[in-house]
Amino acid sequence: MSTNPALVATVLLAAAAATVLVPGGGGGVAARPDRARPGGGARAARLAAVGAVGVAAGAVGSGSLPPRRLALLLVLLGAALAAARLTAGRRRRREAATTRGRVLEACEELRAELVAGRTTGQALARAAAEWAPLGPVAETDRLGGDVPAALRTAARRPGAEDLVPVAAAWHVAHRTGSGLADALGRVAEDLTAQRSLRRVVEGELASARATARLVAGLPLLSLLMGTGAGGDPWGFLLDSPAGLVCLALGVALGGLGLAWIEAIAAGVERTGP
Repeated sequence: MSTNPALVATVLLAAAAATVLVPGGGGGVAARPDRARPGGGARAARLAAVGAVGVAAGAVGSGSLPPRRLALLLVLLGAALAAARLTAGRRRRREAATTRGRVLEACEELRAELVAGRTTGQALARAAAEWAPLGPVAETDRLGGDVPAALRTAARRPGAEDLVPVAAAWHVAHRTGSGLADALGRVAEDLTAQRSLRRVVEGELASARATARLVAGLPLLSLLMGTGAGGDPWGFLLDSPAGLVCLALGVALGGLGLAWIEAIAAGVERTGP
């Protein structure tokens, strides 16, 4: 039985896509132990992308889908995956910002409860009732465990890194016998100042991100203008090999540009307050 070279090539392409897109797959980049694993939605999206490539590969191998259309589908798939990744990044930043706000609120609530004469266990229980991630910390205190260690564990949650100074204040207060409420008050003041500075930084980065997205969308505007002027740029891009190459390069360079801006912004955020 003879082997269809197009079928072999497309199957290999689907296998390569599966290796890259599915987290933890053979040859892929395994998830780091200190990072949260991708959620069910992200995994489902990656598996759907691999499935789409596999279906397209089978269609090309059977002769029902021309290779040119497969190339167009791969370009569109790549653009969709890049857009999904950027969207997920924005969602993670929003969630992290919300978590930072909850940490500050928890710190202020703990201080208020301690000033009101509550025990640390009662204060933690009330804070955990308002913000569930503090539940294990309250349980650790109830069992007489290491509360600062539990706080540092909770700080691994994205956006909860501000719990680290809370853990340090808790540790110093219990080692030295100084007032925990005063220490938490100073921590809350520092977190409030950092939050204000972080908002300024995020505002500056938002303008840079918006500019990058505007520049990435300009080619689409030029295509619309060309169509309105009586030309056929879409026909060139979608129906000719040279057009598909230009389309792939344009999408790739646009995606790389947006990824570069996001990488620079992420570096600023990591080294910021």
